[in-house]
Amino acid sequence: MAPTCRPRPDAALLLLLLTASSVGVARAAPRVPAVIVFGDSTVDTGNNNQIPTPLRADFPPYGRDMPGGPRATGRFGNGRLPPDLISEALGLPPLVPAYLDPAYGIDDFARGVCFASAGTGIDNATAGVLSVIPLWKEVEYYEEFQRRLRARVGRSRAAAIVRGALHVVSIGTNDFLENYFLLATGRFAQFTVPEFEDFLVAGARAFLARIHRLGARRVTFAGLAAIGCLPLERTTNAFRGGGCVEEYNDVARSYNAKLEAMVRGLRDEFPKLSLVYISVYDSFLDLITNPDKFDTSPSCNAGLENVEEGCCATGKFEMGLMCNEDSPLTCDDASKYLFWDAFHPTEKVNRLMANHTLQVCYQEGVL
Repeated sequence: MAPTCRPRPDAALLLLLLTASSVGVARAAPRVPAVIVFGDSTVDTGNNNQIPTPLRADFPPYGRDMPGGPRATGRFGNGRLPPDLISEALGLPPLVPAYLDPAYGIDDFARGVCFASAGTGIDNATAGVLSVIPLWKEVEYYEEFQRRLRARVGRSRAAAIVRGALHVVSIGTNDFLENYFLLATGRFAQFTVPEFEDFLVAGARAFLARIHRLGARRVTFAGLAAIGCLPLERTTNAFRGGGCVEEYNDVARSYNAKLEAMVRGLRDEFPKLSLVYISVYDSFLDLITNPDKFDTSPSCNAGLENVEEGCCATGKFEMGLMCNEDSPLTCDDASKYLFWDAFHPTEKVNRLMANHTLQVCYQEGVL
């Protein structure tokens, strides 16, 4: 029997909000002037294509379900990422361009720009593991972008764009899975787990304070998902009985609580900063435990059918290998899967996460 579609009440509210906003787009300006993105592979729209790193997604079958046909843009998934979907819902372009992509210029970036880099983290050492862009460099690109924007549209207009833009931040998973628990940087010897959590939260606070000083006023900062339930972690946990690595999930919950408290404190310190913490842990875990109830599309399609393996031949048969065009095991319909590869959600789940972010922004007065 096909799973029953049971949208949550808040999903129905969001659908009304998004419908109203999309209707208004035809008659008025977008709700915000731009979407500006910082973070890791969950939001990297192609910056890693332009740097010498092995962590790339510029080959098939990545991008298999992109609008207009298959196109491997460097996005780690089968289609669009949350920033793309947020941008479209706000009346802006349906794709947020990567800042390092030479196909785009400052006129494009004035409506949306992504500085994120797959594999990076809050800890500078995390970026060094796979030679990607550290978070401090993302901020430098943000400053450079603002200089270019001022030269293009003038100081006053540039300041208004930055001040009105929705800044989307998603980062932190790699600090634990690629850095601390992988024993790749020596942080495990330098810090206990609680101390490393505190170190990361302090780094996140410093980052948020800095972009606020640079003009950011509307900011979302996502917590960690249930990182112990990623297909890679399930696979490597096989020798201990399989299933999610609860040790990692416990760390995610502890870190998230500290991060949320930091966000509350920063809001009190900077009254002009509309900053919201985006909790994704519970909703992500709910997708795993109750996959049939999370379809919020108007057509009410069936829910997820596979929440343990990646659509792209990862999780069950491979130890963290990424998708590749020679793999014969890629699933036919990614909409039935929670994960696309060993780490990243499918576009269907990205849409749910984007909707959740927008809903929190509406509820908290950020939009």
